[in-house]
Amino acid sequence: MAQALRPNSKTVGSLFATDHKPHPLQDTLLAVTLVLGVTAFVTAMFHSLHLLSSWTGLVGILTGAAGQFVSVTTRERFGLILGLGASGVGFFLGMAHGGLFGGVIG
Repeated sequence: MAQALRPNSKTVGSLFATDHKPHPLQDTLLAVTLVLGVTAFVTAMFHSLHLLSSWTGLVGILTGAAGQFVSVTTRERFGLILGLGASGVGFFLGMAHGGLFGGVIG
């Protein structure tokens, strides 16, 4: 009876559970994507910083996609999705404000 009331230790906190193994590549891609995403998102709020926001957004999207491809745990995927979303918003707003080349071409 006591075991029936005890929560399963494998399901408690499983949203961010890791497999208790090091993942240096995945953690690096996660950190880079989050930093690039925040940078792209914040700089997209300023019209004159469209070059920075569009380039950091594009690189953040690429690193986030690579991170999603090799991610192992839900924690990694959750952070990558946040970074990808911020990178995407920064990229598209940067493109709307002037693009990747800032009017150099054309």
